[in-house]
Amino acid sequence: MADKQISLPAKLINGGIAGLIGVTCVFPIDLAKTRLQNQQNGSRLYTSMSDCLIKTIRSEDTLACAAVNLTLVTPEKAIKLAANDFFRQHLSKDGQKLTLLREMLAGCGAGTCQVIVTTPMEMLKIQLQDAGRIEAQRKLMPQAAGGAPGGPVEARTHTAMQLTRELLRSQGIAGLYKGLGATLLRDVPFSIIYFPLFANLNSLGGRGADGPAPFYVSFASGCIAGSTAAVAVNPVDVIKTRIQTMTRGSREDTYSGVTDCIRKILHQEGPSAFLKGAYCRALVIAPLFGIAQVVYFLGVGEFLLSFLPQWNN
Repeated sequence: MADKQISLPAKLINGGIAGLIGVTCVFPIDLAKTRLQNQQNGSRLYTSMSDCLIKTIRSEDTLACAAVNLTLVTPEKAIKLAANDFFRQHLSKDGQKLTLLREMLAGCGAGTCQVIVTTPMEMLKIQLQDAGRIEAQRKLMPQAAGGAPGGPVEARTHTAMQLTRELLRSQGIAGLYKGLGATLLRDVPFSIIYFPLFANLNSLGGRGADGPAPFYVSFASGCIAGSTAAVAVNPVDVIKTRIQTMTRGSREDTYSGVTDCIRKILHQEGPSAFLKGAYCRALVIAPLFGIAQVVYFLGVGEFLLSFLPQWNN
C-alpha cells in the first residue's frame, strides 16, 4: 500500500469494502478454522478442513454464519487498514520512505487500535461459529457433551444480539472483552509482521522509483504477507479461541488465562495443537488482505466519496 494521502473516511470505506468482499469469499474456511481449533482430545468430530466443511454444509444453515462474519469482521478490517495508514503518514518524514522500525511501529499502532472492536466481535463470532460443533457433539457424543448416551438433546440457538444481552446482563462490559490480552498478543504481532512485509514486497513490483505497483502485484503481496503473518501468530490464535469459547463439553478443558491455557494445551495435546487451523487461517487471511490491497489500489473509497457534493467543495 503506497503511502499516498487518502482521507480517513476513504480509508474506512476502502477497508470496510475490502472486508465485506474478502469475508464473503472465505467465511466457510473461517468457520472451519474456529471449530478445528476448539477440538480437544476426546471430542474430535472433524478430521480435516474439508471434513468439517462437508459435515457443516450437510447439517447447518451456513448462510447464517456468513451473516455473522459479514456483520462483525467488516468494521474490524476497516479500522485495521485505516489505522495503519494513519500511523504511517504521521511517522513519515517529509514523504520519505519509512524505515523498517517505523513500519513496525505503524503496524503495532494499527493492531492495538483494532482490538477495541475486534475483541467483542471475535467473542460473539466464536460462539456462533462453534455452536454447530457443540450441537453435533451433543447428538453424536452425548457423554462428551455432558449428557447421557441416547438421552434427549437440547438444541441451543442464539443470535448475536441475544449473546450480547446475555453477556452484558451476567458479566457486564467485561464479558464482551474476555480474551482481550490474548487478542492483543495475536493482533499486534500480526500487524507488525504483515504491514512492513506487504509494503516491502509491494515495492519490489513498483513501476520505476515512484510509480505504484500494478494491482496484481499488490494482490500477490497482500496474499503472501497475510498468510505469513497468519501462520506466525496461529499459536496465539488457538489460545484466544479457546479462552473466548463459552460453551464446552464435559471432557473439554476450561482456562483461567493465557498461561493456564498454554500449560493445559501442552500437557493434554502437545505442541502440535498450537498449529490447529493454521492452514485454514492462512487460506482465510491471504485472499482477504490481497483483496484489501486491490480495493486500495483502485481507490474505491475516493470514488464513492466523489459523489457527495460536500466532499467536492
